[in-house]
Amino acid sequence: MGISKFALFSLFAFLSFAIAAEVAPIYSSSYCTDGSSYRPNTTFQTNLNVLLSSLVSNATLHNGFYLTNISLGTPNEVKGIFLCRGDVTPSDCQDCVTAAARNITHHCPNQTESIIWYDQCMLRYSNSSFFNNIVPGVNMMSDENVSNSDLNQFNGFLAATLNDVTRDAVNSASGKKFATKEANFSPSMKLYTLAQCSPDLSTFDCTMCFQSAVSSIPTCCDGKRGARSLLPACNLRYEDYPFYNVSAVSTQPELPSSSSGKSNIPIIVAIVIPIVVAMALFIVGCCFLRRRASTKYNTFIQDSIGVGDGADFTDVESLQFDLATIDAATNRFSDENKIGQGGFGVVYKGILPNGQEIAVKRLSVTSLQGVVEFRTEAVLVAKLQHRNLVRLLGFCLEGQEKMLVYEYIPNKSLDHFLFDPVKQRELDWSRRYKIIVGIARGILYLHEDSQLRIIHRDLKASNVLLDENMNPKISDFGMAKIFQADQTQVNTGRIVGTYGYMSPEYAMRGQFSVKSDVFSFGVLVLEIVSGKKNTDFYQSNHANDLLSYAWKNWTEQKPLEILDPTLQGSYSRNEVIRCIHMGLLCVQENPSDRPSMATIGLMLNSYSVTMSMPREPASFLRGRTPNRLKQGLDSDQSTTCSIPWSVNEVSITEVHPR
Repeated sequence: MGISKFALFSLFAFLSFAIAAEVAPIYSSSYCTDGSSYRPNTTFQTNLNVLLSSLVSNATLHNGFYLTNISLGTPNEVKGIFLCRGDVTPSDCQDCVTAAARNITHHCPNQTESIIWYDQCMLRYSNSSFFNNIVPGVNMMSDENVSNSDLNQFNGFLAATLNDVTRDAVNSASGKKFATKEANFSPSMKLYTLAQCSPDLSTFDCTMCFQSAVSSIPTCCDGKRGARSLLPACNLRYEDYPFYNVSAVSTQPELPSSSSGKSNIPIIVAIVIPIVVAMALFIVGCCFLRRRASTKYNTFIQDSIGVGDGADFTDVESLQFDLATIDAATNRFSDENKIGQGGFGVVYKGILPNGQEIAVKRLSVTSLQGVVEFRTEAVLVAKLQHRNLVRLLGFCLEGQEKMLVYEYIPNKSLDHFLFDPVKQRELDWSRRYKIIVGIARGILYLHEDSQLRIIHRDLKASNVLLDENMNPKISDFGMAKIFQADQTQVNTGRIVGTYGYMSPEYAMRGQFSVKSDVFSFGVLVLEIVSGKKNTDFYQSNHANDLLSYAWKNWTEQKPLEILDPTLQGSYSRNEVIRCIHMGLLCVQENPSDRPSMATIGLMLNSYSVTMSMPREPASFLRGRTPNRLKQGLDSDQSTTCSIPWSVNEVSITEVHPR
C-alpha cells in the first residue's frame, strides 16, 4: 500500500511539473544598454529592486499594463513598465511578469536600462524617460519558408493582413490597443496575426510604431511562414498556427443583464461623477497653464520684434488680409485652386486684385493656437526677409479662420524634381550645387542672422520650394522653434518632424538645437547628390539607408558610387566629393561633431577650409552595434535582425505654445 501511495504521489508530482512546464512563460529576447551601468549595493539598485517588486505585485491588476517609478533618492529614480499580451489571463500575466522581473537583471546585469520580451509579456525599466519608444527592437522568424511560387502573392496578402490587424489595434474599442486577425491564404494555410501597442501611446505614436514594425518584416523576414517584430512600445507577430488564445480573443464580454432585478445606476453614477469632475479640473488646469505659457511666450516675442505696446501696430494691420479678399482670390477656395495639403490644413493658389499671385495656407479649424499667438508669430515670420526663405505676405484672422498668405512659387518643391526619374534630369549638377548653397544660406540666416535664433525642425526636400530660376526657398515654419538669447538646447516631450530627417538625439530623447537642423541639412545634401530618399534604402540591397550607403562607399574610397547616374559626365568631381564629405559630417551621431551652418557656408564657398574626417554616421534604419543586442532565442527561432526606423514621412504641426 505504501508503494501505491508513493507511486500516486510521484505521478501527481510529475503531472504537476509537466503542467507547470507547459504553461511557463516562454522567453523571447532582451536588449541591454551599452556603456550605462550602475554599481552594486547603491541607491539605484535598491530603487530597481523595489520597482521590480512593485511591477510583480501589480501584475494581476490594471488590465495587463502598468507604468510606475521609484525614487528613494535623486538622481536615482528608475521608471518601469510591463505590458501583457491582450489575450492572457491575469494569472498568466503575473507569471510572465514575475519571470521577467526575476530574469531581466540576469540577462542585463548592472544596466541602467533594459528590456526583456516573453511570448506573453514585455517588461522594461530605465533611469530616463521612455521617449525612445520605437528603437531599439528585435525581429524573430521561423525557419520555414513559403514556396517560391507563392512568394509574391504571399507578400501582398501578408502586407494587407498586417495593415488590417494594426489598424484594428489602433482603433480598438476596448482601449487596450490590441487586436488579432485570422485570414486564409490558401486552403492549406491560415495566417494568424497579432498586434499590440502600449495603451498609453497616442493614436499617432501607436500608428508610427506599427508602421516601423510592419516595414521591418520584408527587410528581415521575407518569405517566412512566421515572424515577429518586438519593440518597446508595440509588437507585431504572424504565424501559420494559432499562437495566441483564439477562444479568448473571439469571445466578446456579455453586457450586464437587467433581469437580475438590481439596478446598476447608483454604481454607474458613483463612478462617472468623480471622473467627470476630475476631467473638468484637469482641463481647467491645462487651460490655465497654457494661457500662462502663451502669455510668457508672446511677451518674449513681442519684446524681441517690437510689436508690444502698439509700437508696430500699423505694420501689424498692414499684414492683415480680410476674408473677402482671400475668398475672391482663391475662387472661394475651389478644388481647382488647391495646390497642397498636409497636417496643418490646405494650401490654395490665389490671385489678388492687383494681379499678384499668392499661396494661401488655410490652417485647420481644429488648431488650438491662440489668436494673439497666431498674430504674433505671423508678424515674426513676415519680418524674416531672405532670398532663400519663402516670404510671408500677411495673414487672415476672422472668426474660426486662420490663414497665412505667402508669395507664390511657380515650381513645385524640390522632392517633386529630385525623386522623379524623369524630372530629376532637369537638375544638373550646377543647379543642385546652387540649391545646396541656397538652403545653407537660408538656414544660416535663421540660426544666426535673423532677429531671433530660429530652429526650423522640419527641413526636408518637400519643404524646399523652387522659384522660376530654380532658386531654393525654405518653407513651412509650422514647427519652427524660437530660441531665447541664452538658449542652446531645448528638451521636449512632443516630438514633431519627419522621420528620416530627424536627428537621433531629437527623435529618441526630445533634445533639439541648431545642430538638429544641421543633421537634417546633411541628409538633404546626400539626397541631392544621390537623387534618392534616405528612407527608400530599406528596400535596397545596398545598405539599410542612404547614410549607411554613403558611409560604406566613403570608407571603401568610392564616394562617387552614390552619385545620381543622371549626372554622369556633367559634374565637378571636387564639388561632389566635398558635398558628400560635408554631408557625412552633418549627420554625425554626436551633435558636437557636426559643423555649424556658418562653418558649412565656408566649406561650400572656400576650398581652403580644412574638413575633419567623419566617423560612422547616425542611422535609424540599422540597429546599434551587435554587442548591444543580447539575444536569447529558442532553437526554432535562431535568426534575429535589428528594427529599421519608420519609413513613413508624417509631419505634425505643434499647436501648443512653443
